[in-house]
Amino acid sequence: MKPGRKRKLVDEVCGEWQVSIRKACAALEFDRSTYHYKSRRSGQATLEARIKEICHVRVRYGYRRVHVLLRREGWRHGQNKTRRIYRELGLQLRNKSPKRRVKAKLRDDRRPATRVNEIWAMDFVHDQLATGGKLRVLTIVDIFSRFSPALEPRLTFRGTDVVEVLERVCNEVGLPTTIRVDQGSEFVSRDLDLWAYQRGVTLDFSRPGKPTDNAFIEAFNGRFRAECLNAHWFLSLADARQKVETWRRYYNEERPRGAIGNRPPILLQNHAGATSPPT
Repeated sequence: MKPGRKRKLVDEVCGEWQVSIRKACAALEFDRSTYHYKSRRSGQATLEARIKEICHVRVRYGYRRVHVLLRREGWRHGQNKTRRIYRELGLQLRNKSPKRRVKAKLRDDRRPATRVNEIWAMDFVHDQLATGGKLRVLTIVDIFSRFSPALEPRLTFRGTDVVEVLERVCNEVGLPTTIRVDQGSEFVSRDLDLWAYQRGVTLDFSRPGKPTDNAFIEAFNGRFRAECLNAHWFLSLADARQKVETWRRYYNEERPRGAIGNRPPILLQNHAGATSPPT
């Protein structure tokens, strides 16, 4: 039984039976020094309030990422304290789906990215407007830095639209060596193939039915959906573009990424710490 609970029992016994604290502690086998102990730990109300504020804004953050943000703000307590308060406040994430235990044979001809703009990953995420209209978002991420050069929401996409977005983005941040894509009709189009050939970019296609071949973009899309798409109503296409762009800038410039040492992607993309390119 926890000391706090035993201390309450001692008080109840003293009040009901009109006995001394010494006798009540002896009857309950509770050390009197523990009963009289007063914690010297400073109050944590301010810390609890700050953790609540962070979790209210970033509803998909676990205690590790919350702790990273607290350290940035100057808090110097350990991660275990953040975890304890996080659990006491009942902020644990409850709706995580179980990990799949499916084995996948990795492609032998692939190697990890070693520099910025070496390998990009690209895919589509589907959502809808508040009016019920369909919404598609083209997602692009640099595998080395985890930087997202573009998130482009549109009602429909064709191969020419993908080329238009890539042309704009590459003028801002440079051409990649390789882009990993799936077998979607927009990615196997003649327009995208011609664009890639003219600029010396290799299109690395995933095997049909093998999303693990493009695991980086799948993981990015999961975070994008949980933290942005599921957190907002999109009243119009313009509203969707504004909210998606706000999240992209936050992801690139502030959000800690565990895979790169809890740093924001912009620090690897540009060592000078410049902001994301405008859209």
